[in-house]
Amino acid sequence: MARRSAPLLRRVLSPAPPSPLAGAVSRRTVTYMPRPGDGAPRTVTLIPGDGIGPLVTGAVRQVMEAMHAPVCFETYEVHGDMPSVPPEVIESIRRNKVCLKGGLATPVGGGVSSLNLQLRKELDLYASLVNCFNLPGLPTRHDNVDIAVIRENTEGEYSGLEHEVVPGVVESLKVMTKFCSERIAKYAFEYAYLNNRKKVTAVHKANIMKLADGLFLESCREVATKYPGIQYSEIIVDNCCMQLVAKPEQFDVMVTPNLYGNLVSNVAAGIAGGTGVMPGGNVGQDHAIFEQGASAGNVGNDKIVQQKKANPVALFLSSAMMLRHLQFPSFADRLESAVKSVIAEGKYRTRDLGGTSTTQEVTDAVIAKLD
Repeated sequence: MARRSAPLLRRVLSPAPPSPLAGAVSRRTVTYMPRPGDGAPRTVTLIPGDGIGPLVTGAVRQVMEAMHAPVCFETYEVHGDMPSVPPEVIESIRRNKVCLKGGLATPVGGGVSSLNLQLRKELDLYASLVNCFNLPGLPTRHDNVDIAVIRENTEGEYSGLEHEVVPGVVESLKVMTKFCSERIAKYAFEYAYLNNRKKVTAVHKANIMKLADGLFLESCREVATKYPGIQYSEIIVDNCCMQLVAKPEQFDVMVTPNLYGNLVSNVAAGIAGGTGVMPGGNVGQDHAIFEQGASAGNVGNDKIVQQKKANPVALFLSSAMMLRHLQFPSFADRLESAVKSVIAEGKYRTRDLGGTSTTQEVTDAVIAKLD
């Protein structure tokens, strides 16, 4: 059963009269791209998830209420050990178009399949976007890091096509298609163009997987010719990881197949300050799910949960991405500015950032910084 927050919004959430120009407005083919909008209040599906998820999503709700953001939440309990995502949750996301999600634990080895993968495939969330950047005041090994990792989200090694040929022999299929490769390449170049990025780097292993990753590179090269103002380069994934650790400032936008993107985004997040501060989302043509950008540590551990010291910064920044996606840029700017101010001040930080603060203390500090 869904629970709605922000009671004051209910009376303004009634459908607005249709605009006479609605049919004349062209519709973009991808989500999370800057564009103007009417700013009408929106309902968002909320999945607190497992581990630290309820802590950090609860922190987001407090901040949203404090700044009177025009967002109302429909909350559903979903956990990683469920056999599948409940149909009412899928229906809610289809209806609301946008979801905010805490981490869902994924069983290792045997057991149920990943609910994260189920959500991405069911809603065709074909692009994972993770922003990895330095936060002022947070010491890191490298400066001037500002990387957008864009990962194909629906095929590759994550296709889930595995079977045991004979006892002791398992076959796992990596599926790559021209359609999906072109689609993610177009998203990456369009994102770079609209966000004033200068360079797109395709990450691959085509020296070994010549057909599968070769198809991915072929698609990227074709799309690159349509964006002459954006520099295009290619890099083998193992060299990419080494270059990220040695000189991450050379990268701008990175576009990758599924598995490589998971590895690259977590490496880049670690370089730029840790997974607890990196925002991200999974987006498609019609729907978007915003969550902590890097998957490592997104459900935390029992000790962090018991002490209530989970870092909410990543989900705060992901919520700012969500607000911008919902066409509330002023609210997104306020939230981002408050979070960056708290980080720069350095008084309230969780353990992963070198402090001792609780989730609630960081949340209160962010609320106090809201303009």
